[in-house]
Amino acid sequence: MKDPLIRRTPRRAALLLVAAAAAVLPANAAGAATGGPASPASSAREAVKVTVKAPVDLTDPKKKEIAMELVSSAENSSLDWKAQYKYIEDIDDGRGYTAGIIGFCSGTGDMLDLVELYTTRKPGNVLAKYLPALRKVNGTDSHKGLDPDFPKDWRTAAADPVFQQAQNDERDRVYFNPAVAQAKADGLRALGQFVYYDAIVMHGPGTDPVSFGGIRKTAMKKARTPAQGGDEVAYLNAFLDARKAAMKTEEAHSDTSRVDTAQRVFLKNGNLDLDPPLRWKVYGDSYQILG
Repeated sequence: MKDPLIRRTPRRAALLLVAAAAAVLPANAAGAATGGPASPASSAREAVKVTVKAPVDLTDPKKKEIAMELVSSAENSSLDWKAQYKYIEDIDDGRGYTAGIIGFCSGTGDMLDLVELYTTRKPGNVLAKYLPALRKVNGTDSHKGLDPDFPKDWRTAAADPVFQQAQNDERDRVYFNPAVAQAKADGLRALGQFVYYDAIVMHGPGTDPVSFGGIRKTAMKKARTPAQGGDEVAYLNAFLDARKAAMKTEEAHSDTSRVDTAQRVFLKNGNLDLDPPLRWKVYGDSYQILG
């Protein structure tokens, strides 16, 4: 990715600063107690406070970029998620056409919502004429009224910045923002927020057993969330177990490598803040984000 994350002070460096402060503390304790001038020890402690930064969540622009690249590696076998505005195909999963940066589907309603938003912002666009057909095929895998030109026109629309922004906004409204909000409410850091986001992208925001809400409910039967006083790693392992079980109910999602050799790898490494460098595999292909 283009913009490297701002790294926190390495733990060893922070410990050396603390040790230096402790070494001079006794000689300056009296001055500190009487409200005198700042001692070298207090200055050292202040330096530690400045350099040790709190973890940032997935809404941080650099973290969000990482999330987009991780999802794109699984959805499109590429880290270049912005190249996916034009993506469209039927992957034979019963959801009709799958398209765009997050896999909007003609059979699940989110593609319809997207084209309606695009048409509100830009009436008469190249996809507006398909709105009646998209309403009719919603809930099915049918292409009726869309073929043969819908894929071609989708790719044409994908070059329009207005359509690109509409894709970004619908991704955030339907998937990213709800996933991150729920993860933060559950006390999860950036990795857990991404785990929720990737799950809601694939399974949808519903409450049935194989939708995001159902997966979370299953996980909470096995482990408590950090907000409930539970261990974050234990809970995320329970969630990923439930996620894998849901994936295996569909042939199109039966390859669970996006969990096994990606998210689970970060979790085993203790990288709960989703900090680079990140190295993972999906479908046997290797990827990395170094900074």
